Amino acid sequence: MKINVGYELVYDFPHPTPVILVLTVHFSRAADIIISDMLVTEPRVPVVPYRDLFGNYCSRILAPAGRVRISANGIVSDTGDPDVYEPNACQHAIEDLPSDTLVFLLGSQYCDTQNLSDLAWSLFQDLPPGWMRVQGICDFVHKRIQFGYEHARPTKTASEAFNEAKGVCRDYAHLAITFCRCLNIPARYCTGYLGDIGMQPPFGPMDFSAWFEVYLGEQWYIFDARNNVPRIGRVLIAQGRDAGDVPITHTFGPNVLVSFKVWTDEVMS
Repeated sequence: MKINVGYELVYDFPHPTPVILVLTVHFSRAADIIISDMLVTEPRVPVVPYRDLFGNYCSRILAPAGRVRISANGIVSDTGDPDVYEPNACQHAIEDLPSDTLVFLLGSQYCDTQNLSDLAWSLFQDLPPGWMRVQGICDFVHKRIQFGYEHARPTKTASEAFNEAKGVCRDYAHLAITFCRCLNIPARYCTGYLGDIGMQPPFGPMDFSAWFEVYLGEQWYIFDARNNVPRIGRVLIAQGRDAGDVPITHTFGPNVLVSFKVWTDEVMS
């Protein structure tokens, strides 16, 4: 299948403001890109691309004072298959893990493992290690947190999400990631496009989505505590330790987000 992905962000800046944008489809999907999701600004300004420490494609701009529109529109090829289900994927001993996975065992800005370690072991130590333990974590988080955009807060940590039992997709991901790390399972945060392909209506408002990946059985697997079912048509944008590593935009000055639109739709031939 083909998926049309894109966004439109409109800001008001009181004065020229540097901005970092993490909005480009991930390099792992490069072979699937049919029409590139090239970042466009109105008014036009120079866009400086670079790769961050996790390999994500990023862009730098100096937004001028006034109203600025940032947008992209691309088409990506996709298999149309749901997320992989591999219940026999095993958990690795820490000493057997590849070195580049070890950073995803550590606490981070929003994944405060030091506050949830005892709780994680008390809740999940009796589950079989590996896939079934991670799925048990997802089941728990899915039931624990009540979804609602009104519950969003950019400073919310995993332990706060647990205590408040309310949040958005990033809070589900942060809490599940933190539990996994407490149980010695490497887990990393993912952001990207996820539409309603293959789902039954009614559909919610479209937004960028957050999920996570864990390292089991010598590879990374997708898990999604918010939806908690295999989904079709994920298009990855970025990966990191948590949302602090991969903000959609990071603005270095005051601004007002005037409007925000995201789309991800199957292209019907």
